[in-house]
Amino acid sequence: MGKDIHWKSSWSSLAAGLFCLALAGLALFLSAIAAPAPVAAANDLAEGTHLGVASCGGSTCHGRQEADGEVVRQDELMRWQEESTPGGAHSRAFRVLREPRSIAIAKRLGIKDAASSDQCLGCHSTPAAKKGPRFLAQDGVGCEACHGASSGWLSAHYAVDASHAKNVSLGLTPLDNPKARASVCLDCHFGSAKKGQFVDHRIMAAGHPRISFEMDLFSTLQQHHDEDVDYVRRKGATNSVRFWAVGQAMALERSLNLFTKPALATEGIFPEFYFYDCHSCHRQIYDDASARPTSINNPGRPIPEGMPPYNDENMIMLGAAIRVAAPDMAADFDARSKAFHAAMARGRGPAVKEAARLRQSATQLADRFSRASFGRDQTFKIMETIAGQAISPRFTDYEGSVQSVMAIDTLLNGLVNAGQVSEVAASSLRGQINTAYAAVDDPNSYKPLKFRRSLGSAVRTIRSLR
Repeated sequence: MGKDIHWKSSWSSLAAGLFCLALAGLALFLSAIAAPAPVAAANDLAEGTHLGVASCGGSTCHGRQEADGEVVRQDELMRWQEESTPGGAHSRAFRVLREPRSIAIAKRLGIKDAASSDQCLGCHSTPAAKKGPRFLAQDGVGCEACHGASSGWLSAHYAVDASHAKNVSLGLTPLDNPKARASVCLDCHFGSAKKGQFVDHRIMAAGHPRISFEMDLFSTLQQHHDEDVDYVRRKGATNSVRFWAVGQAMALERSLNLFTKPALATEGIFPEFYFYDCHSCHRQIYDDASARPTSINNPGRPIPEGMPPYNDENMIMLGAAIRVAAPDMAADFDARSKAFHAAMARGRGPAVKEAARLRQSATQLADRFSRASFGRDQTFKIMETIAGQAISPRFTDYEGSVQSVMAIDTLLNGLVNAGQVSEVAASSLRGQINTAYAAVDDPNSYKPLKFRRSLGSAVRTIRSLR
């Protein structure tokens, strides 16, 4: 059976919207019983030749019109191209470069043609250093963008004696490993230092959608395979909570890594605003004599009033996960997070120094979480922490609030899909989750205190489900 998706209609719209917006920047499981595959085998674009989508399209491979394959569905290309679902967003990535919005963005940026610009193709096509004769940029984000350059493993992966471990040793990206998958996804859905893979504030000001990402949710929306008995035997069963937690840790690590690079972290005399919370500047301004500040103090950010805060959505989510899954690291992570925020007010030098320390913690957490079991009780505790009083005062900005409601729903669906909570029991919480969705449906109408109340009402239901 395939992995069931239980998104309610309101979240389906928001999630698909977030995914497709991020797809304009790219449009891109570990088992509790299986050891992680080596991350060192993850795709290195400097090695191997990209043979193109056509190399995977045979009727005996992944190009069938019906999902009747014995080992894999074999209709994966059809699902990749499906126009009516978020699952087809990767195949549409190149095409959007010729649409009116992209043409307008390119014009504002002084780009003659977005569809031939390295600044855009780094994410809207498969970034390939070496290209075979069947490789086509217009295929968009193809198979090898995620699975790795196929020259080393294409003919071997369908051989009689093929195994997942052998394929990985030949260069297949081990997407069942949460760290390997996050590393691939984050390049475009969050940003990297590679050519054409960093959507800075200037590009967003020209009209490019904001970058938003949550690994387990986006993985579900893009899943082209069934997680059946055969899949579990070869790769292990997916632990959605592990993917969520590792994704949060690696997103923070990636953000801090990019922040420390001068070429990406500054724009002339200004800091690169990509790293800061959008709503600290993009909000209504009141100049009348009776005006009151519209910002709300955030206990996790010891920064001066009026200073743009670093976009710390992943720090907030990690703060909840650590309390449950790595309590021995919680105090140190909290201290390093606050030290990083405080250093921002002292200058770039101190901020870079503290970013390196916090990044080290994020890397350690990614390693720790990739080995964690994340059972039913831990998952409920994380959900309760996110929605409860320990973390909710941190929800003062839109991005962090969006991450929190995605987390609650992602974790709940993980419990349902694992058979640890029935769909009937979960339905009592979905109404409250949808209320929280509504509070973050429109960034321009976001109200922090209203959002906290809507999310906080879920705490009692979470406790009853436990």
